[in-house]
Amino acid sequence: MSVLIKPTDYQQLLDTKQTEQGIKLIKEFFQANLSTELRLRRVTAPLFVLKGLGINDDLNGVERPVTFPIKDLGDAEAEVVHSLAKWKRLSLAEYKIGPGYGIYTDMNAIRADEELDNLHSLYVDQWDWEAVITREQRNLAFLKNVVQRIYAAILRTEYLTCETYPQIKPFLPDQIHFIHAEDLLQMYPDKTPKEREDAICKAYGAVFIIGIGGKLSNGEKHDGRAPDYDDWSTVAENGQMGLNGDILIWYPVLGRSFELSSMGIRVDKESLLRQLKEEGKEERQTLYFHRQLLADKLPQSIGGGIGQSRLCMVLLHKGHIGEIQASIWPEEMRRQCAEMGMSLI
Repeated sequence: MSVLIKPTDYQQLLDTKQTEQGIKLIKEFFQANLSTELRLRRVTAPLFVLKGLGINDDLNGVERPVTFPIKDLGDAEAEVVHSLAKWKRLSLAEYKIGPGYGIYTDMNAIRADEELDNLHSLYVDQWDWEAVITREQRNLAFLKNVVQRIYAAILRTEYLTCETYPQIKPFLPDQIHFIHAEDLLQMYPDKTPKEREDAICKAYGAVFIIGIGGKLSNGEKHDGRAPDYDDWSTVAENGQMGLNGDILIWYPVLGRSFELSSMGIRVDKESLLRQLKEEGKEERQTLYFHRQLLADKLPQSIGGGIGQSRLCMVLLHKGHIGEIQASIWPEEMRRQCAEMGMSLI
């Protein structure tokens, strides 16, 4: 069910022309910074992959991919990608990329099961990135270092945006705060995961929540994560589970937490088998991607996705993602947005 968040006293700080120019500025500057910061080169990405290879991202494991038959392949079914988490790792092996280097791409996807609101659209665009690491770098300290470098690129992009459009004032903190999902649960035991995110982001401004996908002490997950890309079950050096997480910020325009990126160190052979068993998905071991990983044909890697429209929305102080990208919205939502001064494309 679509739910519209109604910001208080919303004002568009940029007109349509300035908004389009701002989107171009942010996308070009940020991806150049990301590429330099993490030593990534751009590659071309697929919009769809063949069904049954285990390459498509399963997200939370319940979303249905958009599928269509391919006439010239005997009506074999293709799936529009959800994201490229597993495809990128296959590409690292194909390109023979060494440790310390990686790839990024402009990922475009359709997520037909999204519940449409200010942040969620049927159309998803993100910078999908993946880098080769060594087995020794499969640790929490390395993960945190990469998060800090990504956040630094976000801060530089915010600075450029505010310099270009002085009516936009910076709001992101200088540092990002790290917390494990279990510690967050202990801090706010009576709150839901979303309420916990709101509370911690309001307190610190920018937060990386570690350990997304594994069960916490209350028997529940902070949030879902497919079992075959992020490593959320390995015990880190601090004794807690998880080598992955989400970058979130406090977004004053909407008065709530706002996820910008999902990322993590990827599963190795051991954590893949462990997580497939835990999720009751052991039959996936026979799929192409999983066979390649279990046969040690894929490199150790770290990767994630950074929302393009979401980053532009935040840095341009927009109230709805439909002010940044062209998508389909309920007519009632369009009407209400127009009344509040949010012009959906």
